Amino acid sequence: MNEEFVFIEIVFLTMLSASCAVLLYYYFFQIAAFSFYKPSEIVNETNEPVSIIISARNEYRNLEKNLKAILEQDYPEYEVVVINDCSWDESQKLLEYYQEVYPHLKICKLLEQEKYPTGKKFALTMGIKAAKYEKLLFTDADCKPSSNQWLQLMQGQFADGKEIVLGFSPYKASNNLLNLFIRFETVQTAFFYFSAAIKNNAFMGIGRNLAYTKELFFKNKGYAKHQHILSGDDDLFVNENATKSNVAIQINPNSFTFTESKKTYAEWANQKMRHNTTGKLYKSKDKTLLGVYFIVLMLFYASFFILILMQMHWKIALGIYVLKLVSQSAVYYFGFKKLNSINLIYFLPILDVFYLIYAYVFGLVGMLAKERKIW
Repeated sequence: MNEEFVFIEIVFLTMLSASCAVLLYYYFFQIAAFSFYKPSEIVNETNEPVSIIISARNEYRNLEKNLKAILEQDYPEYEVVVINDCSWDESQKLLEYYQEVYPHLKICKLLEQEKYPTGKKFALTMGIKAAKYEKLLFTDADCKPSSNQWLQLMQGQFADGKEIVLGFSPYKASNNLLNLFIRFETVQTAFFYFSAAIKNNAFMGIGRNLAYTKELFFKNKGYAKHQHILSGDDDLFVNENATKSNVAIQINPNSFTFTESKKTYAEWANQKMRHNTTGKLYKSKDKTLLGVYFIVLMLFYASFFILILMQMHWKIALGIYVLKLVSQSAVYYFGFKKLNSINLIYFLPILDVFYLIYAYVFGLVGMLAKERKIW
């Protein structure tokens, strides 16, 4: 064996070992913050009134399926503000029908104006202005609360001066590979943003289950800094307005809001390309936290597969891989359990590789693509 070949072996083995060490840091010092998290016993027991806000554009079918569960929450005083965002289906008639049955439903109807194009952020802003209560809880028309305690549980986290509450919104399970990966990616994302919030460094939230105060919204001029960008009403808002002390999380399964995943790869890819354009607008420290993880994950798998395929110290490489997988599984098991996704643990080895591919494909697209603008 010549010296050049030995040098190559050492390089890839060092790369594998170093990247494994960094990944273990992420598992045990970042994600573990959520996996081993014990929810605070401090809750807001004042039952302050809440405005639930939903922006809906041509969402007749989803409103028909999900709105009733939102209108029948077990809570003393709340309103549901639905912004009919320039719909041309039968949404308005359906909303008016529901309003006759549920007087706490408020409808905000927006009309399309060709000279002044709008987007979801404009619709949400109108809904927030129309809301009569200080506490605001957001979800989407295609989401359905897992129980009638959703509102109570989310509102209860506005204790001890909290202004933002991050919830979880999983996808309903179905028997296909795309759904399996979508659910894994959703949980993996939740691991990162919940762990960051627990470590007083919240950087994003999901608009399908998110709450914050009206005062916080107007004090920081709402979505003004990114009003012209189509997406980012949830993650960019949290990224800009979260502090070390004003964010709480809610992970009780009864507080989840479920939605259905995309049925085709084309629909899902289009959705992810739209969402992933906002990541480059995060604060530098947040981009670094996520960016380093994906770089190290790529170096780990690249060096591992090269060592295995070229049969260079493959036993050592396999041992390092097992160490990484066992450590990851141990941490993820408790995280999966908290989010009622324990069945994902059985597919972790392959899903982790797919997640790396997904991150680089859509991350690259997000970096290169221009922000989808409204005007």
